[in-house]
Amino acid sequence: MLGRALVAALAERRGARRAVIATDVHPVADADRRAGIVYADHDVRTPGLQALLRAHAIDTVVHLASIVTPGPRDDRATSFAVDVEGTQRVLGACVAASVKRLVVSSSGAAYGYHADNPPWLTEEMPLRGNDEFAYAQHKRLVEEMLAGARSAHPQLEQVVLRIGTILGAGLHNQITALFERARPLAIRGSASPFVFVWIDDVVGAIVHAIDGGPPGVYNLAGDGALTMPEIAALLGKRCRVVPAWLLRAALALGRPLGLTTHGPEQVGFLRWRPVLDNTRLKHDFGYVPQHSSAQAFSRWAASCGYAAGKA
Repeated sequence: MLGRALVAALAERRGARRAVIATDVHPVADADRRAGIVYADHDVRTPGLQALLRAHAIDTVVHLASIVTPGPRDDRATSFAVDVEGTQRVLGACVAASVKRLVVSSSGAAYGYHADNPPWLTEEMPLRGNDEFAYAQHKRLVEEMLAGARSAHPQLEQVVLRIGTILGAGLHNQITALFERARPLAIRGSASPFVFVWIDDVVGAIVHAIDGGPPGVYNLAGDGALTMPEIAALLGKRCRVVPAWLLRAALALGRPLGLTTHGPEQVGFLRWRPVLDNTRLKHDFGYVPQHSSAQAFSRWAASCGYAAGKA
């Protein structure tokens, strides 16, 4: 979703650049191709990117490849090969091909889901992506790799965007599934706040990075946060509130029986959300999202047919 939206935005501004190369693991159908974009098949798990970068004299690379929601055939090794080893290959190709700038989509998940997370996370706070969550662990490992590269290869500028929960029109994924329940699940005693960012704001921030926004690491989210009860209210629903111990026990029993793909570790994912402070994004990077978290959520809700509350 993010890649398609970014390519569309770059295609509209094609005249400002000598060449825009879009790579994907699968061939892009002719009907989905944009004028002025060069399409190339490439899997970040395989070599060959360096030659592609050199062939087109690429000066800026935007790296988005990651497995957020594993498919039924994706195991943890597959996710690691894409998320971590894939990033390592991209980084090595950029250095070898003398690329000037690398823009990477990281995630607030890199901070981890912990009971002692502060109410708002800023960029200098430690990355503690949980080992029990593949995505969070991999984002932490990737950021550690990128930090090492900033010291070893200072000639390669980096813009690392730690992105909150992305929403777009009609989007359905494992996160939105939490809200689409007849009674969204809430854990007793936990506000479970979410920070949201609208897809156009993510694309805008990436384009700003391509166009010369200052290098650095930035949290990318709309202003403010929404708790689960607030989310339910905006959808015209009521939460189903359960104690953490009960949900943990139900998941521990349900996964071995094939009743759910989630395990008891999912309770931490729901209880201790990383809430991103976007001050540096606005003041240092110079990009201001057009949608707050509440506005992004309300826009998503309206696109899915929910007519209740509006932020």
